[in-house]
Amino acid sequence: MSMDHNILLEAGTNELEIVIFQSGPFIFGINVMKVREIITMLPLTPLPGTPEAIMGLIELRGEVMTVIDLPMVIGHPREVGEGDRLIVCEFNGEKSVLRVDQVTEIKRISWEQIDTPSDLARGVQGITNGVVKTGDQMIILLDYERIALELSRKDIMARESVKRLGARERSNKQIWLAEDSEMLRSLIIDTLDEAGYFNTTIFNNGKEAFDAFEAADVDCDLLITDIEMPQMDGLHLTKRLRDMDRFAELPIVIFSSLISDDLKHKGEAVGANAQITKPEIGKLIATLDEFFA
Repeated sequence: MSMDHNILLEAGTNELEIVIFQSGPFIFGINVMKVREIITMLPLTPLPGTPEAIMGLIELRGEVMTVIDLPMVIGHPREVGEGDRLIVCEFNGEKSVLRVDQVTEIKRISWEQIDTPSDLARGVQGITNGVVKTGDQMIILLDYERIALELSRKDIMARESVKRLGARERSNKQIWLAEDSEMLRSLIIDTLDEAGYFNTTIFNNGKEAFDAFEAADVDCDLLITDIEMPQMDGLHLTKRLRDMDRFAELPIVIFSSLISDDLKHKGEAVGANAQITKPEIGKLIATLDEFFA
């Protein structure tokens, strides 16, 4: 099964499609924009010295990809079954594969339907970044980026690239950041501080940011926003701001793992000034420097 990434033709609708699948006793969902295709099990080549959750490598049409064992990640390990499926994902410019029990359906939902779990309810090894109630199902939105980051044992932000940009003084600039991942918020804020941007206001999702923008007095020189966030996504946030005359010229930078050649037209359609994929933190800082030169 291959994915059609043009299902939602209009950008900024605040909707998304999720692939719903099961692993152990849990029902999970993942943004269809991260999914390239869903396939049956393929022969695996084990890798020595890797975490238990790394099953090994597969080759798919000449590409070699790493397979992550979701049952192992969530603490319900089991042998490979006949009905298992591999979800081929792509984000941050890299492809990897998730082994799951079964894939059930693709469903369209609104970001408004997604709630952020409390710290106590995040559960499942801290890999949950949202929960959506649809019909009689409670679907856990999988924080796939966090899983891949922790298993790869590398700094996805590559902050060494920021140090190579050299010293700068930008402490008078007011940056607003809309990002729902606590881990990524911390990484981005630390990197902005290293780059001389010390005045950053944080919002946990697009709706919180938009509500602040609607206030009478707004002190913001530039907005950095993720795309995938509960309540209001970054594309819808950008579109709503562009519909307001006083923010028509506000620099807006989309910083997301979903940025790709196939999907950049969505950010362009809603009026984003720049779109940067999340590993490229050095490019993000360089882009901010260009706006404030």
